[in-house]
Amino acid sequence: MILGVTFTEAGVVGLLVATVQFGTLLYLAALGETISEKAGVLNLGVEGMMATGAAMGFIVGVETGSPWLGLLGGAVAGAIVSLVHAAAAVGLGADQVVSGLALTFLGLGFADFIGDGYTDDERRARFADVEIPGLDDIPWVGEVVFRHSPVTYLAVVIGTVAWFVLNRTAVGLGLRAVGETASTADAAGHSVVRLRFAAVATGGALAGVSGAYLTTYLVGSWSQNLTAGRGWIAVALVIFGAWRVGRVAIGALLFGLTLALKSRLTLFDIEISGQFVDMLPFLLTIAVLVVISFRARNRPSPAPAAIGIAYRREER
Repeated sequence: MILGVTFTEAGVVGLLVATVQFGTLLYLAALGETISEKAGVLNLGVEGMMATGAAMGFIVGVETGSPWLGLLGGAVAGAIVSLVHAAAAVGLGADQVVSGLALTFLGLGFADFIGDGYTDDERRARFADVEIPGLDDIPWVGEVVFRHSPVTYLAVVIGTVAWFVLNRTAVGLGLRAVGETASTADAAGHSVVRLRFAAVATGGALAGVSGAYLTTYLVGSWSQNLTAGRGWIAVALVIFGAWRVGRVAIGALLFGLTLALKSRLTLFDIEISGQFVDMLPFLLTIAVLVVISFRARNRPSPAPAAIGIAYRREER
């Protein structure tokens, strides 16, 4: 017992496991937003894309009996919805903030519409945990690291591939160039519109996978407001991670811890208002943004220089 708090092995391990689970949820969405912003497109519609992915993931999953098809359905739905933002912000040069906010409300409304008949559906298509032989039996580490849903390991693979593509390939170089100076990238032969459309669609697909992960594993069912503001946390994570894939992953675990605390505090004999615990992720989000804002006064911003700026070729 420390400062009146009772710590048990089961309680600590359970908290760490939940941290990884929620971290996976946030990381997938934040990684997609990172890719989009690397190309110079701010997409504030992550919440809407996650909700759409969650609804479609559950529908496809229970109708086919396959959580993998549910995950794929969520990815496709998120990508399709994201193209609304791409068409407005990239194709027509609309304000990215306004377009992204509109996409949030569109996605939330569309998710409620298509998922209305599935709210009380008792069918399930859930992923089972994968235990890695020889490693899952390691005390503490085994359960925390090597005993999770396939989606967690998939997120690690996707993150690794994203890092490699962004930093070690010509496609990644072009995408980053478009996000820094679109006119220069255009002059070098890169298609600004094509790369930005692809980045936004990829971000939408990953947000959709994140939402489908909710309904095919974390929660296992569909209900309105299921995403509960986690898409906004994912957007803040991109800033927290300084637009770097690895740092975003670390931030996802930190914010995942705050989401995991709500269901785990009772295991440590901690009495605290549930409403306050619900506020923790958003309080942390605000604190992080304030700290980053103060730090940015004395050093160059790591944000892509062309983020939020529409590009029209004829303006060259």
